[in-house]
Amino acid sequence: MGEATMMGWILAQQTPLGSSSAVESQTAGTIPELVIISIVLLLIATLVALVTQRLRIPYVTGLVLAGLPITDVLSRRVGLDPSLVLNLFLPILIFEASINTDISRLRSTFKPIALLAAPGSIFSTAIIAVLVKFGLGIDWIPAALIGIILANTDTVSMIAVFKEIRVPSRLSTIVEGETLFNDAAALVTFNLILVIYATGSLTFAQGVKELLVVALGGAVVGAILGYLSLPIFVRLNDPLSSLLLTVALALGTFQIGQFLGVSGAVAVVIAGLIFGNLGLPGSSSASDRITLLSFWEYAGFTVNTFIFLLIGIEINPLTLWRILPAILFVIVAYQLGRILSVYLLLNGLRWFDRPIPLRWQHVLFLGNIKGSLSMALALSIPLSLPGRENIIALVFGAVLFSLVGQGLTLPWLVKRLKISRVSDVMEQAGKLQIQLIAAKAAQDELDSLLKSGVLPKAVYEELWASYQVRVAQSERILRDFYNQYRANQLKSDRSGLDAIRRRLFLAEKGAVSDALRKRIVPEDLVQPYIKDLDEKLLKLEDD
Repeated sequence: MGEATMMGWILAQQTPLGSSSAVESQTAGTIPELVIISIVLLLIATLVALVTQRLRIPYVTGLVLAGLPITDVLSRRVGLDPSLVLNLFLPILIFEASINTDISRLRSTFKPIALLAAPGSIFSTAIIAVLVKFGLGIDWIPAALIGIILANTDTVSMIAVFKEIRVPSRLSTIVEGETLFNDAAALVTFNLILVIYATGSLTFAQGVKELLVVALGGAVVGAILGYLSLPIFVRLNDPLSSLLLTVALALGTFQIGQFLGVSGAVAVVIAGLIFGNLGLPGSSSASDRITLLSFWEYAGFTVNTFIFLLIGIEINPLTLWRILPAILFVIVAYQLGRILSVYLLLNGLRWFDRPIPLRWQHVLFLGNIKGSLSMALALSIPLSLPGRENIIALVFGAVLFSLVGQGLTLPWLVKRLKISRVSDVMEQAGKLQIQLIAAKAAQDELDSLLKSGVLPKAVYEELWASYQVRVAQSERILRDFYNQYRANQLKSDRSGLDAIRRRLFLAEKGAVSDALRKRIVPEDLVQPYIKDLDEKLLKLEDD
């Protein structure tokens, strides 16, 4: 989705201005070239997929490496346009990530995510900016822009690794959540620095006010549009029409946010979370939900494929070689910023939340991979800014190192750390849980078909009974596992049951807090109960 539009727009930029007939003729002449380029890039991406699967390396890293040799061939006709990345590709990627994010999982890991995405990002940005300012001798505005760009993380490679190597769900949620909110935070602060550059000055109070207005305004816009989409979605019985609604919601929310002067990225995050957690579960048809999620998975995969391939095409290795010492200094700066923000901040997390294991922190540090947003932000720096070309070259060099160096070593590190150790008992219990969940979902779908009149009752009873056999068998074996756990108290097998307990405790906490907000129960009785729940949550094993 979007690749033909992207390259068509880029090719159109090179059409010389003139009469309308000349423009039409030139545009018509570029269509065959556009088709050929699209086919070439698709074939390259397919070949990269085959090679990376065989070599067991991240797909996006392979795309970047594949793009480097063809720089001289296609660089004048195809490039990474920042406007298209920010207005089309970024909303698609953010929306795809947010509709697949469970709010209950975010809530259980909110504190580490908030630490990394807010103060962690600011802390890392400040460290990078100071080092670049005094190490390379550039002005504060360019140094601050480099800091913001390189403090941003792109975890496409990390998520790809997590799909192949099992990691605890809490770690995966922290990674996804940090990226989700980090992208929005990077865009907000980047635009704030550009405002300072344009106006010449901005007081601290004005800066804080600007940040709050842009961020909170984006959240309000996203919440309004997200909730407005829910009744429309419920009334749409056609999955294809529902797809159109979600595309309009993702792209429209971003544009409306930008038009109103608030953060479009924040708006898309909130709208996606609302739609994914309130809209999709309310769909009466499981097949419609699968169609929607499959479409957005394909859209995200396609966008990432073309972005990372074009990153490789955009980078000129010879240019980077000429400024290699400066690039190495910038790499050290952003790695140091990440080290301090991860290890220092997360070390203090133990005072008010479950501590993050040191092995997880190693993954969060090495997973500090740069990607498409960093490239797009660098290219969107105003032409009038002195040293713009140097900033772009430094960022491109850091991105290349990040995608290749860290991207190739991350799978090795995750395996080496042995983060997730699952016993044979819990492995079998997990398979039974999958079987139980699937059978229950099938029974719910049968109930829906019976109520709608699609299924005769005799057929319904026969199919429902066949699924009930699977449900009963799974429940019986899982009960035996639970009894075995209670008898032996195997510490290594706690995480599966503790994950369930965590959800139950969080549900209790949410219900009691909601009752307190409605003044149903007195606060002096609620606070000790919530404190007891928090202590129980802290004692649970990481999932």
